[in-house]
Amino acid sequence: MFRVTIRGKFKELDDAGRAAVLAAGGAAFTEAGTFTHDQGVSVFTFRCQVPAGPDDGEDEATLGAMVALEAHGHPHEILRIGVTDLRDVKIRNRRRA
Repeated sequence: MFRVTIRGKFKELDDAGRAAVLAAGGAAFTEAGTFTHDQGVSVFTFRCQVPAGPDDGEDEATLGAMVALEAHGHPHEILRIGVTDLRDVKIRNRRRA
């Protein structure tokens, strides 16, 4: 599983688009993706969770997240993309006293 964060800014977002972004808001990583944004809904962070195949890497995850972002249909400009491969994340067990 990959978690992809895309930071960007909206271009010419109309009232219907603004309402759709507000409805898709949230900080969770989902396959459809969620938006967090500034107060004026001009810049955003899009969080998306992308399933990982055995041979998939960051490029495939980035492409999957960009497809999810495009599915929302809002005109935008991508500023930065960050990818975390959850297969590489190690979870430390807490030692209890």
